Amino acid sequence: MPPHPLTLDGSAVLHQVFRVRWPQWNALAGDRRAEIARQASVGFEAFESDPGGGSAVFSQLGHKGDLLMVHFRADFEELNRVERAISSLALSDFLDQTTSYVSVVELGLYDSTVKLYEELFAEGIRPDDPRWTERVKARTEEQATAMEPRLRPTVPPHKYLCFYPMDKKRGESVNWYTLPITERRRMMREHGMIGRRFAGRVKQIISGSIGFDDWEWGVDLFADDPLVFKQLIYEMRFDEASALYALFGPFYIGIRLPGAQLAKWLDASGATSSES
Repeated sequence: MPPHPLTLDGSAVLHQVFRVRWPQWNALAGDRRAEIARQASVGFEAFESDPGGGSAVFSQLGHKGDLLMVHFRADFEELNRVERAISSLALSDFLDQTTSYVSVVELGLYDSTVKLYEELFAEGIRPDDPRWTERVKARTEEQATAMEPRLRPTVPPHKYLCFYPMDKKRGESVNWYTLPITERRRMMREHGMIGRRFAGRVKQIISGSIGFDDWEWGVDLFADDPLVFKQLIYEMRFDEASALYALFGPFYIGIRLPGAQLAKWLDASGATSSES
């Protein structure tokens, strides 16, 4: 049985983290700051309503940056357009990008993959048979149609965002990628049951980044109560798939900042920064 589970891939996703150059920003004349902030607000409002999934800006907590931007688009070309549009704003002269993350919305199909592989083997069809490829293609297309809303989401409207990248371990003592697919399916099923208990309180979007960025997956959690992030992630740490096989990257926490409020945020943040 092939070791890899089938996946469905959807929207392209870009995360950007920026630090504001407060000394240079505060040194501008007030009317010039106001004009730059107004232009940026108009631009971000347009990004938010993009039909490919939209964008969202978050005021970031902690030292890793000031602004966290998330963009969902139809493809990488659209991501590149929004990236260049941000660079063309006058505000970009006062922003330093501290990190970014490129991925695509991904739905893993462990259960249906194992069931399909078992069906094919029972019928005497092997991976080197053209019929195998045809059946796999038909099944994934069927699943993609059924799951289109999950593959092409819009940015959820919740107030808080928690984003982090992660890997599965490939060390000497434990290696996720050498486990039988049926064993990985069992653990991922148990892992998913924890997330289901938080349904309604947190919206989770998983994106795949193998071949696109330095980690293997990106996890976005959206909620109106930030404590739910701690509760969910803490509980998942005890789950076998995480406790033995998960490696977590840096965590980024942000508070929703609508584009229409960006100018006000820049004024308030600038005033606080200049006084400190």
